[in-house]
This record gives sequence, C-alpha cells and structure tokens, in this order.
Amino acid sequence: MRDVLDDVVPAWEEGGVAGLATVVNTIRSAPRLPGAAMVVLPDGSAAGSVSGGCVEGAVYELSEQVVASGTPVLERYGFSDDDAFTVGLTCGGIVDVFVEPVSQETFPQFGAVADDIRQGRPVAVATVIEHPDPAWLGRRLVVRPDAAEGTLGNDRADHAVADDVQGLLAAGTNTILGYGPEGQRMDSGMSVFVSSFQPRPRMIVFGAIDFAAAVARQGALIGYHVSVCDARPLFATRARFKEADEVVVSWPHRYLQRELDAERIDNRTVVCVLTHDPKFDVPVLDIALRLEGRQQPIYIGAMGSRRTHEDRLERLREVGLGQEHFANFHSPIGLDLRGRTPEETAVAIAAEIIALRWGGSGRELRSTGHDIHADERQEPVSPA
Repeated sequence: MRDVLDDVVPAWEEGGVAGLATVVNTIRSAPRLPGAAMVVLPDGSAAGSVSGGCVEGAVYELSEQVVASGTPVLERYGFSDDDAFTVGLTCGGIVDVFVEPVSQETFPQFGAVADDIRQGRPVAVATVIEHPDPAWLGRRLVVRPDAAEGTLGNDRADHAVADDVQGLLAAGTNTILGYGPEGQRMDSGMSVFVSSFQPRPRMIVFGAIDFAAAVARQGALIGYHVSVCDARPLFATRARFKEADEVVVSWPHRYLQRELDAERIDNRTVVCVLTHDPKFDVPVLDIALRLEGRQQPIYIGAMGSRRTHEDRLERLREVGLGQEHFANFHSPIGLDLRGRTPEETAVAIAAEIIALRWGGSGRELRSTGHDIHADERQEPVSPA
C-alpha cells in the first residue's frame, strides 16, 4: 500500500471508493513482492503495479468489479503453458492478489494509518483474505506497538492475530498467517495478510570472513536489512555475500560514521564486529560504543577468544573508553551453545540478538515458567 498511498489518500478524503489490489503471496519467480499494490481510483485512473505489467489489465477489470459489488476477491495469476496469451506472468511465477474496496466506510482507520506511514511510525494492517464465511473477508485489525484497533469478527481471532502481528511489525515483515475460522491456532480456514509499515531493522556486519557470511544469512532469515562492510575488496564481494542487502568496501569506522551522519543508525540497529583485527575493530568500536540516545544500537557484539577480548578491552581503554561504555557490549559474541562451525556460531549470535530484542533469558524453555512468547503489549527491549 505504501506504493500508492499518495494516490489513495485524496480519494479516501473526498469520500470516494478506490479498488486496492495487493500482492499477498508469490510462488517461484514473481516480479513484485508481497505488499506491492495497485489502485484503481474513482475517476478510472490507475497507479502502482502488482506484476510489472503482466496482469495489470486483468487486475484493473477485477478492481472495477470489486468496487461495484463491494465484495473483496482473492485472485491467483500464473503462467499458462497451453496458451501463451492467457493472462498470467511470463516469468513462469504465480502471484496471489487480494482486491478490496477502500473508502471511509470500509476502512475508517485509513487516514490514521496513512499518517503513521508518512511520519515513520510503525503500524501494521492485518486483513482477512480467505474465510469460509464471506462476511469475514476484508475485515481488518490495525496494529501498533502499544495497541490494536478494529476487529476480525471475535475476541479470540483479534487476540491471536494482534499477538502474532507484533513480531512481524517489529521485523517489518509482510506475510500471510493461517488460523481456524474462529481464530484457532494450529488450524486452517482463515488466512490473514499482514502488511507491516516499518523499515526493517539494520544489521551491520564488519569483516568479510566465512563467519560473516553465515551471520548475514541468519540476519536475513530473522528479518534484518543486512550490510556487510570490509576494507578489503578481494573479500567484500557480492558473490560471497549473496544474502546481504548490500556489500560495502570501506574502512569500518569510516562507513559507520557515514551511516551515523546520514541518520541510518537507530535503537533497532545491530552491529556485529567480526574482524578480530585491532586495526579494524578498535576504531569502529570506539565510535559504536560511545553512541547514546536515538542512535545507540540495541546490540554491539565482537568476535574473538577470551584472550582477544581482554586485549581488545585494553586497547579500547587506551583510546578513552571506560567501563560505562561496555554495558551494551557483547564480547565474546553470542550465546554459549558450544558451536564450532561458522553456521553454528551464527545461530548463537542470532539467538543472543533475539533474546536481547525481546527480553528473553537465553535459558531452556523447560526450565522457565513464564509464557513462551513475549507479551502482546511488550515492546522490544531498549539498549542499556
């Protein structure tokens, strides 16, 4: 919806009805990701895209039908080998598109959601896209970090979905959740598409080593926008870090300072220093560990043996850092899983990040008595 927000808002404010088509699922090679949107406005004009041009004509017609009938529709578009001119994706993929009427009557919270998105405030919209009872289609919850507004049909469904959406909102993830018709977990019948409007939190990995490649994969898996930085162009290559969103050739401390100056570091940012080379890690940690307020990362970790850790601390003290700067410093990095391979080490690092993010103890669940998941009203833990 972010794609077409500026087009939908005027129509909504003027009391019109727009046909909003949203990609909710893709299979194989599809040109647009879940969350991509196209809108047909009351004057007949269209904006946005759900397929890069392959099925826009068919979606336009379906949107007009949905506006006329007032009934949302979930439609699947895919390539047909029998007829190359059949409406579908020429890339051979499959895309599921949910089309719904958007107006002040059908979506009264839209104005507030649009304002949240424009102001950079986290908000998610959970919409019923499949249900055995057609009356449930198009019902939605608007979920914010501290509240949920609207209803899907009953309290059970509202509580289950609001709880699950909190985690997706924190990660900035768009996906489909499945429940029973009344909101039962571990059941089927109702599908809810969650569209999260928040940039993914950042993971910055310094050091283009094998361990960094494994950490980048784990970071992407748990919802981070992953940047890998190393001063050595021979090692910092896209071929070695395919799961990273960006690979940067730069001295780590210079890159971190540029990101700070550009205000791209915040309290959700994770910094992993894996170089264990003083000429790289001491300058970048000297910057990272001094950060405060809105630019203080939630997690700063550094790899190395305990001997390396003690040597690193001494070097950091020599550049003026005191004990108060080490409160948010995780070194040696990761939880005690006793892993040995890069992949096992990456799991230990990801586990420590998740535990810190949600206030977990890192203990075995069988040895604890509290709820398994974070409370639905709990916000991610802020840095110390």
